[in-house]
Amino acid sequence: MSVNFNVTAAPHIRGNDTTRKIMLDVLIALVPAMIAGVVIFGLRALTMTLVSAAACVVFEALCCLVMRHKMTVDNLSAVVTGVLLAFSVPASCPYWTLIVGDAFAIIVVKCLAGGLGQNIFNPALGGRAFMMLFWPATITRYTTDAVSALELGGVDFVAGSTPLAVMARPALPEASLLDMFLGKGIGGCIGEVCTLALLIGFAWLLYRKVISWRIPVAYVGAVAVLTLVFYKTDNALLWMLYNVMGGGVMLGAVFMATDYATSPALPKAQIVYGIGCGALTVLFRSFGNFPEGVTYAILIMNGLAWALDKALPVRRFGVMKGGAGK
Repeated sequence: MSVNFNVTAAPHIRGNDTTRKIMLDVLIALVPAMIAGVVIFGLRALTMTLVSAAACVVFEALCCLVMRHKMTVDNLSAVVTGVLLAFSVPASCPYWTLIVGDAFAIIVVKCLAGGLGQNIFNPALGGRAFMMLFWPATITRYTTDAVSALELGGVDFVAGSTPLAVMARPALPEASLLDMFLGKGIGGCIGEVCTLALLIGFAWLLYRKVISWRIPVAYVGAVAVLTLVFYKTDNALLWMLYNVMGGGVMLGAVFMATDYATSPALPKAQIVYGIGCGALTVLFRSFGNFPEGVTYAILIMNGLAWALDKALPVRRFGVMKGGAGK
């Protein structure tokens, strides 16, 4: 008696995880940073996040209808993109600018590339890069005070220097390390200023096995080592700690660089990818026109993710180094 087997494409291991469950875990991990953002910058941090998430859902639904694709808004990936994009801009950013960034992130970076899993670049970072290109002033003017949620356009406020802006002089910020850790009185983007909140989110993602430690640890480790070696003040340790906790390093390392679709899948490649993100971040911070470099560092490494997987494969069981079986 003959038996016919249908052989499908790899992978052949099934799990209970779905895209929706994974994205829900990511959203849960972002809650501490959201709470910190509201405490530091006021209710506008919440309204901006909700508007951004809603805009991304609408743009994705429209793309699915126009392109006649299966409706995918229920997998929550668009919500995650909207939240992350809102987290990567200051609370003073006009709503309309953020919505334009949402449109570019979903329509151009994600949907025109084929949808979730086919995009080469992280949509949220792609949207932020687009906003940086056309409206750099709106997302590089930071405040340390609460901002009104009712102002739809530009917001009047007193701009304050961020720790990274002070370090670009170069000098150490006046804020203490504890203030940096808690985000107290720190100017910056909505979701990046509280290191403690981001570490809580990181712990949740590790506990839920949504991400591995490799990319975040390699990323932050590379920033730490390079800034410790190439320090610019009289205290190398403090220079390193302020670089690690300042700006978007923690947000980028935990939530942006670990995006499944745009990061390597293999262990060795993930380590090299994380180190590359960290090295480019330090390079851009040291020689770029802006004190931050996380956005472009991750986007560049996104483009190299496939090459790293190909160059650093895992060893297959039963196959010797030369390729022959045992």
